[in-house]
Amino acid sequence: MQWRDHNFVCSHTVFINYNPMEQVKWFERKFNFDFSENIFPSIVERLAGTPARLEEKIKAIPLQLLTERMGDTWTIKENIGHLTDLEPLWQGRFDDIKNGKAALRPTDLQNTRTSLAGHNETPVDQLLLNFRNIRQQTLISLEDIDESTVFKSALHPRLQTPMRTQDLFLFVADHDDHHLARITQLLKIFSGQS
Repeated sequence: MQWRDHNFVCSHTVFINYNPMEQVKWFERKFNFDFSENIFPSIVERLAGTPARLEEKIKAIPLQLLTERMGDTWTIKENIGHLTDLEPLWQGRFDDIKNGKAALRPTDLQNTRTSLAGHNETPVDQLLLNFRNIRQQTLISLEDIDESTVFKSALHPRLQTPMRTQDLFLFVADHDDHHLARITQLLKIFSGQS
């Protein structure tokens, strides 16, 4: 790998050169789950691939950039840790659907767990391993579900819309991608490419 000052050039990872448009904030996103096709196998593939995509993205980043903060937003390490912090929520919401609950359990909209976790003090390899391990637990729970479970639903508390199992995990995959895109955005800003 080649590094130059605070601006870096990496010979092993390609950062997609796209217009650095601002990404919509997660809580401002609108979701539409009115499709009737079973796309669950593709969703599971996305979920399974997130740890590898995250590891590939992170391995080329200089350590000092992992904890660099832009304003009051999360660092790269905090974005990684946040994925792990929310996995028990996704697992619990899947349990809510399987158990026939009318509504999914709510989340802490302030993300207190991530704010207090001290992710910046945790080695990045440990953050990545923690995410890989907890995501594997989620994937194991999805291995043998049948199509009726894929289409079973409960009300999402913030969106106030029914969310089926496949909608829940499409939501999770989009959330993963949201944070991967945020990490890419931070890298572009820190490297002077924005």
